[in-house]
Amino acid sequence: MSDLYDRIADLPLAVEGFDLDRHEMDTSAGFTRVTTVVELRGPDGAVGRGEGVAYDTEDHDRLRDAHERGALDWAFAGEYTFDGFSTALDDVDLFPEPPEREVSRHYRRWAVESAALDLALRQADTTFAAALDRSYDPVRFVVSTRLDTGGDPSAERIHEWLDVDPDMEFKLDPTDAWTPELMDDLAATDRVRILDLKSYYEGTEVDTDADPERYRQVAEAFPDAVLEDAKFTDETRAILDGVADRLSWDYPVVDVESVEALPIEPEWLNVKPSRFGTVSDLLETIEYCLERDIALYGGGQYELGVGREHLHAVASAFYPDGPNDIAPSAYHSPEPHADVPASPLDAPAEPVGLRWSRE
Repeated sequence: MSDLYDRIADLPLAVEGFDLDRHEMDTSAGFTRVTTVVELRGPDGAVGRGEGVAYDTEDHDRLRDAHERGALDWAFAGEYTFDGFSTALDDVDLFPEPPEREVSRHYRRWAVESAALDLALRQADTTFAAALDRSYDPVRFVVSTRLDTGGDPSAERIHEWLDVDPDMEFKLDPTDAWTPELMDDLAATDRVRILDLKSYYEGTEVDTDADPERYRQVAEAFPDAVLEDAKFTDETRAILDGVADRLSWDYPVVDVESVEALPIEPEWLNVKPSRFGTVSDLLETIEYCLERDIALYGGGQYELGVGREHLHAVASAFYPDGPNDIAPSAYHSPEPHADVPASPLDAPAEPVGLRWSRE
Protein backbone atom coordinates (compact mmCIF):
# COMPACT_ATOMS: atom_id res chain seq x y z
CA MET A 1 0.00 0.00 0.00
CA SER A 2 1.43 3.39 -0.96
CA ASP A 3 1.76 6.46 1.25
CA LEU A 4 -0.72 8.24 -1.02
CA TYR A 5 -3.33 5.52 -0.66
CA ASP A 6 -2.79 5.43 3.13
CA ARG A 7 -4.11 9.00 3.26
CA ILE A 8 -7.55 7.99 1.97
CA ALA A 9 -7.78 4.32 2.95
CA ASP A 10 -9.46 5.01 6.29
CA LEU A 11 -12.00 7.56 5.05
CA PRO A 12 -15.42 6.56 6.46
CA LEU A 13 -17.94 5.56 3.81
CA ALA A 14 -21.67 4.95 4.30
CA VAL A 15 -23.71 3.60 1.38
CA GLU A 16 -27.49 3.11 1.23
CA GLY A 17 -27.95 2.11 -2.39
CA PHE A 18 -26.95 2.68 -5.99
CA ASP A 19 -28.35 3.65 -9.38
CA LEU A 20 -27.14 3.75 -12.99
CA ASP A 21 -27.21 6.53 -15.59
CA ARG A 22 -26.51 5.77 -19.26
CA HIS A 23 -24.79 8.24 -21.64
CA GLU A 24 -24.46 8.16 -25.45
CA MET A 25 -22.70 10.40 -27.97
CA ASP A 26 -21.58 10.29 -31.61
CA THR A 27 -17.83 10.94 -31.63
CA SER A 28 -15.16 12.39 -33.89
CA ALA A 29 -13.73 8.86 -34.27
CA GLY A 30 -16.85 7.80 -36.17
CA PHE A 31 -18.58 5.62 -33.59
CA THR A 32 -21.33 6.01 -31.00
CA ARG A 33 -19.84 6.05 -27.51
CA VAL A 34 -21.88 4.55 -24.68
CA THR A 35 -20.89 4.81 -21.01
CA THR A 36 -22.66 4.04 -17.73
CA VAL A 37 -22.37 6.21 -14.63
CA VAL A 38 -22.60 4.39 -11.30
CA GLU A 39 -24.25 6.48 -8.56
CA LEU A 40 -23.74 5.47 -4.93
CA ARG A 41 -26.18 7.08 -2.49
CA GLY A 42 -25.28 7.90 1.09
CA PRO A 43 -27.65 8.33 4.06
CA ASP A 44 -26.73 12.03 4.26
CA GLY A 45 -28.16 12.72 0.79
CA ALA A 46 -24.75 12.86 -0.90
CA VAL A 47 -24.22 10.96 -4.14
CA GLY A 48 -20.87 9.67 -5.38
CA ARG A 49 -20.46 9.07 -9.10
CA GLY A 50 -18.07 7.07 -11.27
CA GLU A 51 -18.17 6.32 -14.99
CA GLY A 52 -17.87 2.90 -16.62
CA VAL A 53 -16.04 3.07 -19.94
CA ALA A 54 -16.33 -0.43 -21.44
CA TYR A 55 -16.16 0.03 -25.22
CA ASP A 56 -18.71 -2.64 -26.12
CA THR A 57 -22.25 -1.31 -26.18
CA GLU A 58 -23.49 -4.81 -25.41
CA ASP A 59 -21.92 -4.63 -21.96
CA HIS A 60 -23.83 -1.43 -21.20
CA ASP A 61 -27.05 -2.85 -22.67
CA ARG A 62 -26.89 -5.93 -20.46
CA LEU A 63 -26.15 -3.85 -17.40
CA ARG A 64 -29.07 -1.51 -18.09
CA ASP A 65 -31.44 -4.39 -18.77
CA ALA A 66 -30.41 -6.24 -15.62
CA HIS A 67 -30.83 -3.09 -13.55
CA GLU A 68 -34.28 -2.37 -15.00
CA ARG A 69 -35.35 -5.95 -14.18
CA GLY A 70 -34.01 -5.63 -10.65
CA ALA A 71 -31.72 -8.54 -11.43
CA LEU A 72 -28.42 -7.05 -10.20
CA ASP A 73 -27.26 -8.68 -6.99
CA TRP A 74 -24.75 -6.01 -6.03
CA ALA A 75 -24.99 -5.42 -2.31
CA PHE A 76 -23.20 -2.16 -1.59
CA ALA A 77 -25.27 -0.92 1.37
CA GLY A 78 -23.33 -0.67 4.59
CA GLU A 79 -20.72 1.25 6.55
CA TYR A 80 -17.07 0.87 5.60
CA THR A 81 -13.73 2.52 5.41
CA PHE A 82 -12.88 3.29 1.80
CA ASP A 83 -10.29 0.52 1.80
CA GLY A 84 -12.81 -1.85 3.39
CA PHE A 85 -15.25 -1.12 0.56
CA SER A 86 -12.53 -1.75 -2.03
CA THR A 87 -11.62 -5.04 -0.36
CA ALA A 88 -15.28 -6.09 -0.34
CA LEU A 89 -15.45 -5.49 -4.10
CA ASP A 90 -12.94 -8.28 -4.61
CA ASP A 91 -15.80 -10.72 -3.97
CA VAL A 92 -18.40 -8.95 -6.18
CA ASP A 93 -18.98 -9.89 -9.84
CA LEU A 94 -19.89 -6.55 -11.41
CA PHE A 95 -21.07 -8.11 -14.68
CA PRO A 96 -24.51 -9.72 -14.94
CA GLU A 97 -23.05 -11.63 -17.90
CA PRO A 98 -19.38 -12.05 -18.83
CA PRO A 99 -17.98 -8.95 -20.56
CA GLU A 100 -17.17 -8.86 -24.25
CA ARG A 101 -13.51 -8.41 -23.31
CA GLU A 102 -11.72 -9.04 -20.03
CA VAL A 103 -10.19 -5.55 -19.74
CA SER A 104 -13.72 -4.22 -19.20
CA ARG A 105 -13.68 -5.74 -15.72
CA HIS A 106 -11.11 -3.13 -14.72
CA TYR A 107 -13.21 -0.38 -16.30
CA ARG A 108 -16.33 -1.27 -14.31
CA ARG A 109 -14.33 -1.77 -11.12
CA TRP A 110 -12.97 1.75 -11.57
CA ALA A 111 -16.51 3.09 -12.08
CA VAL A 112 -17.61 1.67 -8.74
CA GLU A 113 -14.43 2.52 -6.83
CA SER A 114 -14.29 6.09 -8.14
CA ALA A 115 -17.96 6.53 -7.18
CA ALA A 116 -17.15 5.24 -3.69
CA LEU A 117 -14.16 7.56 -3.37
CA ASP A 118 -16.24 10.51 -4.58
CA LEU A 119 -18.88 9.69 -1.96
CA ALA A 120 -16.35 9.15 0.85
CA LEU A 121 -14.67 12.48 0.08
CA ARG A 122 -18.04 14.26 0.09
CA GLN A 123 -19.03 12.68 3.39
CA ALA A 124 -15.71 13.84 4.85
CA ASP A 125 -16.31 17.32 3.40
CA THR A 126 -13.01 17.26 1.53
CA THR A 127 -11.63 16.88 -1.98
CA PHE A 128 -9.31 14.47 -3.76
CA ALA A 129 -6.42 16.94 -3.73
CA ALA A 130 -6.90 18.04 -0.13
CA ALA A 131 -7.16 14.48 1.17
CA LEU A 132 -3.83 13.67 -0.50
CA ASP A 133 -2.18 16.88 0.69
CA ARG A 134 -1.94 18.14 -2.89
CA SER A 135 -3.28 21.23 -4.66
CA TYR A 136 -5.27 21.70 -7.84
CA ASP A 137 -3.43 23.55 -10.62
CA PRO A 138 -4.58 24.55 -14.13
CA VAL A 139 -4.59 21.54 -16.48
CA ARG A 140 -2.93 21.63 -19.86
CA PHE A 141 -4.59 19.34 -22.39
CA VAL A 142 -4.09 18.14 -25.95
CA VAL A 143 -6.83 17.21 -28.40
CA SER A 144 -6.96 13.65 -29.68
CA THR A 145 -8.58 13.10 -33.04
CA ARG A 146 -8.36 10.65 -35.94
CA LEU A 147 -7.62 11.91 -39.44
CA ASP A 148 -8.97 9.01 -41.52
CA THR A 149 -12.67 8.80 -40.71
CA GLY A 150 -14.66 8.34 -43.90
CA GLY A 151 -11.76 8.47 -46.34
CA ASP A 152 -8.04 8.94 -46.81
CA PRO A 153 -6.31 10.67 -43.90
CA SER A 154 -5.73 14.39 -44.24
CA ALA A 155 -4.72 17.32 -42.06
CA GLU A 156 -7.98 19.15 -42.78
CA ARG A 157 -9.46 18.51 -39.31
CA ILE A 158 -6.28 19.77 -37.64
CA HIS A 159 -6.31 22.98 -39.64
CA GLU A 160 -10.01 23.48 -38.83
CA TRP A 161 -9.25 23.15 -35.11
CA LEU A 162 -6.30 25.53 -35.43
CA ASP A 163 -8.62 28.07 -37.04
CA VAL A 164 -10.59 27.89 -33.79
CA ASP A 165 -7.49 28.13 -31.57
CA PRO A 166 -3.99 28.53 -33.10
CA ASP A 167 -2.43 27.39 -29.80
CA MET A 168 -4.26 24.06 -29.69
CA GLU A 169 -2.05 20.97 -29.23
CA PHE A 170 -2.74 17.46 -30.52
CA LYS A 171 -2.29 13.76 -29.95
CA LEU A 172 -2.61 11.79 -33.20
CA ASP A 173 -2.66 8.12 -34.24
CA PRO A 174 -0.34 7.42 -37.21
CA THR A 175 -1.47 4.62 -39.52
CA ASP A 176 0.06 2.90 -42.52
CA ALA A 177 -2.09 5.22 -44.67
CA TRP A 178 -0.14 8.29 -43.54
CA THR A 179 1.97 9.61 -46.40
CA PRO A 180 5.23 11.57 -46.06
CA GLU A 181 3.36 14.60 -47.41
CA LEU A 182 0.71 14.33 -44.68
CA MET A 183 3.38 14.03 -42.00
CA ASP A 184 5.15 17.10 -43.38
CA ASP A 185 1.86 19.03 -43.34
CA LEU A 186 1.16 18.03 -39.74
CA ALA A 187 4.71 18.65 -38.57
CA ALA A 188 4.67 22.12 -40.12
CA THR A 189 1.93 23.16 -37.67
CA ASP A 190 4.34 22.54 -34.77
CA ARG A 191 1.31 21.58 -32.65
CA VAL A 192 1.60 17.77 -32.52
CA ARG A 193 2.77 16.66 -29.09
CA ILE A 194 2.06 12.90 -28.97
CA LEU A 195 1.98 10.19 -31.66
CA ASP A 196 0.13 7.08 -30.51
CA LEU A 197 1.45 4.09 -32.47
CA LYS A 198 -1.08 1.68 -30.87
CA SER A 199 1.07 -1.40 -31.39
CA TYR A 200 -0.12 -3.11 -28.20
CA TYR A 201 -3.79 -3.34 -29.18
CA GLU A 202 -5.09 -6.69 -30.40
CA GLY A 203 -8.44 -7.49 -31.97
CA THR A 204 -9.61 -3.87 -32.24
CA GLU A 205 -10.29 -1.53 -35.13
CA VAL A 206 -7.28 0.62 -34.21
CA ASP A 207 -4.58 -2.10 -34.14
CA THR A 208 -1.34 -1.21 -35.91
CA ASP A 209 1.63 -3.45 -36.58
CA ALA A 210 5.08 -2.78 -35.18
CA ASP A 211 6.28 -1.52 -38.55
CA PRO A 212 9.92 -0.34 -38.35
CA GLU A 213 9.59 1.88 -41.41
CA ARG A 214 6.53 3.67 -40.06
CA TYR A 215 8.26 4.07 -36.70
CA ARG A 216 11.28 5.61 -38.43
CA GLN A 217 9.18 7.97 -40.55
CA VAL A 218 7.14 9.17 -37.58
CA ALA A 219 10.17 9.62 -35.32
CA GLU A 220 12.00 11.65 -37.97
CA ALA A 221 9.00 13.75 -39.03
CA PHE A 222 8.15 14.73 -35.43
CA PRO A 223 11.53 14.99 -33.66
CA ASP A 224 10.13 16.53 -30.46
CA ALA A 225 6.92 14.52 -30.02
CA VAL A 226 6.32 11.78 -27.47
CA LEU A 227 5.96 8.36 -29.13
CA GLU A 228 3.37 6.19 -27.39
CA ASP A 229 2.92 2.42 -27.39
CA ALA A 230 5.66 1.49 -29.83
CA LYS A 231 6.57 -2.18 -29.51
CA PHE A 232 10.12 -3.45 -29.28
CA THR A 233 10.88 -6.25 -31.75
CA ASP A 234 14.08 -7.44 -33.38
CA GLU A 235 13.21 -5.19 -36.34
CA THR A 236 12.21 -2.07 -34.38
CA ARG A 237 14.78 -2.11 -31.56
CA ALA A 238 17.48 -0.11 -33.34
CA ILE A 239 15.02 2.65 -34.19
CA LEU A 240 13.43 2.77 -30.74
CA ASP A 241 16.75 2.69 -28.89
CA GLY A 242 17.57 5.92 -30.69
CA VAL A 243 14.46 7.70 -29.38
CA ALA A 244 14.22 6.05 -25.96
CA ASP A 245 13.87 9.41 -24.19
CA ARG A 246 10.63 10.04 -26.13
CA LEU A 247 8.95 6.66 -25.65
CA SER A 248 5.78 6.35 -23.59
CA TRP A 249 3.36 3.56 -22.74
CA ASP A 250 -0.38 3.44 -22.22
CA TYR A 251 -2.13 0.16 -23.01
CA PRO A 252 0.11 -2.19 -20.97
CA VAL A 253 0.14 0.02 -17.85
CA VAL A 254 -2.26 -1.21 -15.14
CA ASP A 255 -0.09 -1.27 -11.98
CA VAL A 256 3.50 -0.95 -10.76
CA GLU A 257 4.38 -4.48 -11.89
CA SER A 258 3.34 -3.66 -15.45
CA VAL A 259 5.58 -0.58 -15.43
CA GLU A 260 8.52 -2.66 -14.21
CA ALA A 261 7.82 -5.18 -16.99
CA LEU A 262 8.21 -2.60 -19.80
CA PRO A 263 11.10 -3.27 -22.22
CA ILE A 264 13.03 -0.25 -20.93
CA GLU A 265 12.78 2.00 -17.91
CA PRO A 266 10.29 4.58 -19.17
CA GLU A 267 10.81 8.33 -19.37
CA TRP A 268 7.07 8.90 -19.98
CA LEU A 269 3.79 7.20 -19.08
CA ASN A 270 0.16 7.82 -20.00
CA VAL A 271 -2.02 7.37 -16.89
CA LYS A 272 -5.58 6.23 -17.60
CA PRO A 273 -7.27 5.66 -14.22
CA SER A 274 -9.87 3.26 -15.62
CA ARG A 275 -7.14 0.89 -16.79
CA PHE A 276 -6.02 0.38 -13.18
CA GLY A 277 -9.38 -0.72 -11.84
CA THR A 278 -8.58 0.11 -8.24
CA VAL A 279 -7.70 3.41 -6.61
CA SER A 280 -4.91 1.63 -4.76
CA ASP A 281 -3.15 0.52 -7.94
CA LEU A 282 -3.56 3.97 -9.48
CA LEU A 283 -2.04 5.85 -6.55
CA GLU A 284 0.71 3.30 -6.01
CA THR A 285 1.76 3.65 -9.66
CA ILE A 286 1.64 7.46 -9.57
CA GLU A 287 3.77 7.46 -6.42
CA TYR A 288 6.25 5.02 -8.00
CA CYS A 289 6.63 7.28 -11.03
CA LEU A 290 6.96 10.49 -9.05
CA GLU A 291 9.76 8.95 -6.99
CA ARG A 292 11.63 8.03 -10.20
CA ASP A 293 11.00 11.27 -12.11
CA ILE A 294 8.99 9.50 -14.80
CA ALA A 295 7.03 12.19 -16.64
CA LEU A 296 3.29 11.56 -16.47
CA TYR A 297 0.34 12.77 -18.49
CA GLY A 298 -3.31 11.80 -18.28
CA GLY A 299 -5.34 9.85 -20.79
CA GLY A 300 -9.04 9.25 -21.22
CA GLN A 301 -11.38 6.75 -22.82
CA TYR A 302 -14.13 8.91 -24.29
CA GLU A 303 -15.77 9.57 -20.94
CA LEU A 304 -19.06 11.39 -21.46
CA GLY A 305 -19.99 12.22 -17.89
CA VAL A 306 -18.38 12.64 -14.51
CA GLY A 307 -15.46 10.43 -15.46
CA ARG A 308 -13.98 13.30 -17.46
CA GLU A 309 -13.93 15.48 -14.36
CA HIS A 310 -12.21 12.69 -12.45
CA LEU A 311 -9.45 12.70 -15.07
CA HIS A 312 -9.09 16.46 -14.66
CA ALA A 313 -8.91 16.14 -10.86
CA VAL A 314 -6.18 13.48 -10.96
CA ALA A 315 -4.16 15.36 -13.58
CA SER A 316 -4.58 18.66 -11.76
CA ALA A 317 -3.26 17.15 -8.54
CA PHE A 318 -0.30 15.24 -10.00
CA TYR A 319 0.68 16.18 -13.57
CA PRO A 320 -1.08 19.41 -14.58
CA ASP A 321 1.63 20.51 -17.03
CA GLY A 322 1.79 17.25 -18.99
CA PRO A 323 0.43 16.92 -22.51
CA ASN A 324 -2.76 15.49 -20.99
CA ASP A 325 -5.01 13.67 -23.45
CA ILE A 326 -8.10 14.66 -21.50
CA ALA A 327 -9.70 17.43 -23.51
CA PRO A 328 -13.22 18.29 -22.29
CA SER A 329 -16.04 16.28 -23.85
CA ALA A 330 -16.96 19.18 -26.14
CA TYR A 331 -14.01 18.10 -28.28
CA HIS A 332 -15.60 14.68 -28.90
CA SER A 333 -18.17 16.09 -31.32
CA PRO A 334 -17.88 14.85 -34.91
CA GLU A 335 -16.89 18.24 -36.36
CA PRO A 336 -14.59 21.02 -35.07
CA HIS A 337 -16.48 23.97 -33.59
CA ALA A 338 -15.75 27.13 -31.62
CA ASP A 339 -17.79 26.34 -28.50
CA VAL A 340 -14.92 24.66 -26.64
CA PRO A 341 -12.78 25.69 -23.66
CA ALA A 342 -9.13 26.53 -24.24
CA SER A 343 -6.12 24.91 -22.60
CA PRO A 344 -5.17 25.13 -19.80
CA LEU A 345 -8.36 24.55 -17.85
CA ASP A 346 -8.58 26.77 -14.79
CA ALA A 347 -8.57 24.99 -11.45
CA PRO A 348 -12.02 25.13 -9.83
CA ALA A 349 -12.62 27.58 -7.00
CA GLU A 350 -14.88 25.19 -5.05
CA PRO A 351 -14.34 21.56 -6.10
CA VAL A 352 -16.42 18.76 -4.59
CA GLY A 353 -15.28 15.23 -3.73
CA LEU A 354 -13.50 13.64 -6.68
CA ARG A 355 -15.20 16.00 -9.11
CA TRP A 356 -13.31 18.98 -10.48
CA SER A 357 -16.21 21.39 -10.59
CA ARG A 358 -18.83 22.92 -8.36
CA GLU A 359 -22.27 21.32 -8.75
